[in-house]
Amino acid sequence: MSDHVYKVIEIVGSSTKSSDDAIHQAIAKAGQSLHNLDWFEVVETRGHIVDAKVAHFQVKLKIGFRLD
Repeated sequence: MSDHVYKVIEIVGSSTKSSDDAIHQAIAKAGQSLHNLDWFEVVETRGHIVDAKVAHFQVKLKIGFRLD
C-alpha cells in the first residue's frame, strides 16, 4: 500500500427527510466537484424547527480526499 496525503474540508448537508439523507446529499454534491473522496466524519447535527416540527436536518461533515 502506498502512502497518501489527504485534504480535509467541512461542509454542511441539509434535508427535509432525515439526517442520513442530509449526509448522502452532501457527499453526492461534494463528489460532483472533488475526486478521490475517501472518508467522512459527522461532527455536528442540528436542525431547523417550524411550528414545533422539524423542518430541516442539518449535518456538518468533515470529508477527507486524497491529493494527487
